Amino acid sequence: MRIVIIGGTGLIGSKTVPILRQAGHDVIAASPKNGVNTLTGEGLKEVLTDAQVVIDLANSPSFEDNAVLKFFESSGRNLHPAEAEAGVQHHVALSIVGADRTPENGYFRAKVAQEKLIEASGIPFTIIRSTQFYEFLGGIADSGTEGNTVRLSPGPFQPIASDDVAAFVADVALAAPRNGIVEIAGPERAPFDEIVARYLKATGDKREVVRDAQARYFGGLVGEHSLVPLGEARLGRIGFDEWFRRSQGKS
Repeated sequence: MRIVIIGGTGLIGSKTVPILRQAGHDVIAASPKNGVNTLTGEGLKEVLTDAQVVIDLANSPSFEDNAVLKFFESSGRNLHPAEAEAGVQHHVALSIVGADRTPENGYFRAKVAQEKLIEASGIPFTIIRSTQFYEFLGGIADSGTEGNTVRLSPGPFQPIASDDVAAFVADVALAAPRNGIVEIAGPERAPFDEIVARYLKATGDKREVVRDAQARYFGGLVGEHSLVPLGEARLGRIGFDEWFRRSQGKS
């Protein structure tokens, strides 16, 4: 099967490509670096020729509210007609658990807009909503830092390893379209502040994590149902300790 991965050189794409190639599929890792740009439409017609599946993992280069919304809306309006013309049979996109429950977060609003374009495209699809990745815990800590203090919500948090995300993306891409949403999350759920504190301790970071129910997560408050699956979800296999050992190059 010919599979085109938009954003195929990024964190998740670079892990998904070898999984699908090892399964015997013809996989193209498309990105602006090799002449495929969903924001402008450049290279889409050519790269989608004979493709049966498209996996959209592209991300905005800017997280500013207006810029990220423009990115996902423009990308969708370029990508979906090109897919329809090429006869693509399955569109797979990676989104975020709780994207529709935190409207104060501009990035989440943009992902909801992306999802709506996918649903309206007429192309069979599956949207994978994932919880946050372990790989971004450091950046999350930085976003809540004031001096030597990190203020974070105690709301439930269930991060997932990027290796697990890639495995799920590959699995969904090879399955029949759901024309709906699949949610994925890590195997461990704990308060947001506790998970980040655990990460900082493991890295030897001396910043103090302070529990603050009013702390914002990239603009939005974190409630009981903001960042974790509410119903059935597929859970990854890699817990925090194993992920951290891998990230440090330890067996």
